[in-house]
Amino acid sequence: MSAMSDLLTTPLNALHIELGARMVPFAGYSMPVQYPMGLMAEHHHTRTAAGLFDVSHMGQLKLVGPDAAAAFETLMPVDVVDLPVGKQRYGLLLNDEGGIIDDLMFFRMAQGELFVIVNGACKVGDIAHIQERIGQRCQVIPMPDQALLALQGPQAAAVLARLAPGVDKLVFMTGGHFDIAGAQCFVTRSGYTGEDGFEISVPATQAEALARTLLAQPEVKPIGLGARNSLRLEAGLCLYGNDIDTTTTPPEAGLNWAIQKVRRTGGARAGGFPGADKMLAQIDSPATLTRKRVGLVALERVPVREHTELQNESGERIGEVTSGLLAPTADKPIALAYVMPAHAAPGTRVNAMVRGKAVPMEVAATPFVPTRYYRG
Repeated sequence: MSAMSDLLTTPLNALHIELGARMVPFAGYSMPVQYPMGLMAEHHHTRTAAGLFDVSHMGQLKLVGPDAAAAFETLMPVDVVDLPVGKQRYGLLLNDEGGIIDDLMFFRMAQGELFVIVNGACKVGDIAHIQERIGQRCQVIPMPDQALLALQGPQAAAVLARLAPGVDKLVFMTGGHFDIAGAQCFVTRSGYTGEDGFEISVPATQAEALARTLLAQPEVKPIGLGARNSLRLEAGLCLYGNDIDTTTTPPEAGLNWAIQKVRRTGGARAGGFPGADKMLAQIDSPATLTRKRVGLVALERVPVREHTELQNESGERIGEVTSGLLAPTADKPIALAYVMPAHAAPGTRVNAMVRGKAVPMEVAATPFVPTRYYRG
């Protein structure tokens, strides 16, 4: 971890401190982990009302030019070319071994323009990778002067529609340009909590004023990284660096749902992305996988954290936890983990070794809490 004085800050840094946030190092930034309300209350507030998250550490960029979509598609196993204007999709940057460099969101602004959001800790490397691989085919334009806010929760749509009429007409994974309290914003109906909500790209110079306007709404409270993590884990969503990284492939990570048929074996544009032979072979022959990502629920009320070893009932190592906590809404210990395929079926019992004690767990389907994305 960097010393706090060495960290970057977001445009909302002074506001976080004013609001009493506890600041921690995250992805090279000083970020709020929680506010005086506390992690549990922040989590429940997001589930019942609307929470405002500062995610300005994330990387934003545009890919511009008539060849931008076809070029970007060469870096990922997903369908970029056929994504309609006005729609967003989840993507995976892969290395030449099929490992995941980063997971990201991309939006088709216009026929020759894509808007991309990447993870904060990966953004410098991602932008360099994209520039190196496809910079000769399209313009790669970083957007460091944009902040990013997320408004999440069942009352988020009512709040935002009050300030930007028409925004409530968006459905999950669509977006558009809106004036929100005088700020020119690009808004998508998406997020990282499993709840309905919006991500708002706003000029950094207007971010604090917009945040204050949102926080002035009675339904909205500021939410830190702690609750962001517990919310995403209950939704069964991967955290880059914990649950996926360059050592994991999409099939191992259970992300085949993100790979459209057109990019798979037999598809019109099959392959042609880094690590394609290995990754497509894993999709076509699942028996070749040596591990799979699964959800786990503890059968005792003992939180099971990342890096905890998993064993079978004979005491043999079969895997490792990558994310875990006592889930506030599910009200039980949950985890994501990688296990040997023989132990990946729902209902399978495994033991998590917590300080030398075997904590029984059971493989469970994700999400652990039903998602509530608004699909119209």
